[in-house]
Amino acid sequence: MTQNGWTRTASTIAEVAHAAGVSRATVSRVMNGRATVDPELAARVREVAEQLHYRPSNTARSLSLGRTNTVAVVVPDLANPMFQQVLRGVASAAAEEGYRVLVADTAEHAADEERIALDARLRCDALVLVSPRMPEQTLRALLPEIRPVVVVNRAADGTTPTLAIDYAAGIDQIVEHLTGLGHRHLLYLAGPTDSASHGARLDALRVAAARREDVRLSERPTGSSVEAGYAAAQDVLASRATAIVAYNDLVAFGLLARLNELGVAVPGDVSITGFDDIELARFATPSLTTATVPQAELGRQAWAHLRSLVGSETLDPTPPLIEPVLAVRASTGPVPPAARLGRRAASDPVEPEVPHLTAAAWTSEKGAYLLSGAARDGAAVPLVRYVSGERLPRVHAPRPYLHPVHSAAGTALTETSPVDHRHHYGVSMAVPVVNGTNYWGGRTFVRDEGPTLLPNHGRQVSSGTRVDDDGATLVDAVEWCDERDRPLLTEDRRLSAAPLADGRGYVLRWSSVLHAAHGPLRIESPGTNGRPSAGYGGIFWRLPSADVTTVLGAGLVGEEAVHGSLSPWLAFVQRREGATTTVLLVQDPARLRPWFARVAEYVGAGPALAWDTVVDVTEGDRLEVGLAAVVVDRALGADEAGRLAAQAWG
Repeated sequence: MTQNGWTRTASTIAEVAHAAGVSRATVSRVMNGRATVDPELAARVREVAEQLHYRPSNTARSLSLGRTNTVAVVVPDLANPMFQQVLRGVASAAAEEGYRVLVADTAEHAADEERIALDARLRCDALVLVSPRMPEQTLRALLPEIRPVVVVNRAADGTTPTLAIDYAAGIDQIVEHLTGLGHRHLLYLAGPTDSASHGARLDALRVAAARREDVRLSERPTGSSVEAGYAAAQDVLASRATAIVAYNDLVAFGLLARLNELGVAVPGDVSITGFDDIELARFATPSLTTATVPQAELGRQAWAHLRSLVGSETLDPTPPLIEPVLAVRASTGPVPPAARLGRRAASDPVEPEVPHLTAAAWTSEKGAYLLSGAARDGAAVPLVRYVSGERLPRVHAPRPYLHPVHSAAGTALTETSPVDHRHHYGVSMAVPVVNGTNYWGGRTFVRDEGPTLLPNHGRQVSSGTRVDDDGATLVDAVEWCDERDRPLLTEDRRLSAAPLADGRGYVLRWSSVLHAAHGPLRIESPGTNGRPSAGYGGIFWRLPSADVTTVLGAGLVGEEAVHGSLSPWLAFVQRREGATTTVLLVQDPARLRPWFARVAEYVGAGPALAWDTVVDVTEGDRLEVGLAAVVVDRALGADEAGRLAAQAWG
């Protein structure tokens, strides 16, 4: 401190001892938190120390206690956001207990890891080795020399605390997702050869492909960086694979960037998946489908095990594997039609075999719900997936949605976050404006200004999803929150399904009741705000494009005829190479609304809640909304469509 022009150094332990009338040893014990000092005496010492601005020397304390209160984290590449998040988890948890964290980056040089780990251990109390690249024999010989140590992302030895990801489970989810979209030729962009996680992912891919007779797996050495993914683009195209499994999200980012420069559509021409779900994955263009690993939580768990070692506690050195959860986003879509045709011999029939459905039921599936049909031969037929949508970007108005929706023969009939409208998600309840809040996503149409990006995006939150006793009905309680996360309305949602009478397709029904439980509601649209024929909003079905799409209504043909009509039904007949499908959308006959329909710009439709007139719902009142879809693997004519529509709500 500075007093009267002279500078005084910090107080010493001797000065504190003299002022408090105790020995230096007593001051040391008090400042180091020892419990052997009388509480009143300890309080006096701390008061004097505070008055004299005394702070104990960390170096002296370390020598006295035999520890540094420092741990080191050794990572192979600090530029990788995955490792940054693990480090953040360790650092935040360690800081809560007064520990500092040193970081050592081995720059993917496996030969240097042993030396760096030994050097780091000399400077700290314990180590965390994250995804070490050194050979197994070297690692096992090193661990006894650097204990206490926790290892992340290597095989457990039963003695050293080891945290690992269930890569096989994550890969299984990716393969199941891609094959469900019709992909049969997968290409793996391999990671570093000395990476244990790469080896685990590759093994899992080979096993998953071997279980499926019609799936072909190709492999290409790549690396772990954005640059590596960028450089792989030409080989990806040359492989003619329809779906790419990248070693990690960084590789996927590089590939996406280069394919965009080359004019290759993702997922229209090729689908891409990553692994890790780093923070930027959902902001990629298109947003990246990837396996989510709880990275920061991994770091916090590593600290918990490290702290137990330092404190001589006992934790299970081999906790259960951490299972990733697949985040399905816009970078994956149905296999391109030409690829589907290419899998067939010229003599094979073009139309796929359609299983005969006998029942349909919902089941819970890793953060989502899956509707499956039961075929006559006992096989399960995946039809619809219902996801919470909680991970959508806020500007897309997060909401639960259906995707993918498949026909019984496996043709995908929904699209999510396409290039033309990033905020379109399969089948969802999407409304442009409710009390000023945007539940559609993207820009809000403002009268006399046009489409304007406003910070007014709300979100729909599933608060009680369950399967009804009949197994064929999914019930969801949905809370609609405004841009400040204040509740605006509540929705009772029911999704039910049943096979058609002839078993050659199925009907899916969506019924919702919107309750004005938090005050009156005012529902608007671009149509009510001055944009002609743009009254969209309600249950909206976004379909993928096809080689030929025809739209029909009751006595109507073509987009211009059905758009804005009060037809009780609307049918999209789509022809792709190797498949013909019809999605027949049917309104509740008790409440017909004008259709908003698109074919030329993109393919999608839904009954409009506020076509050209604002809808007001008084407080305590409710608004009922419903839509049924008949899904078949053939082209429906107007007569058959009308007959099936009459039965859809029966």
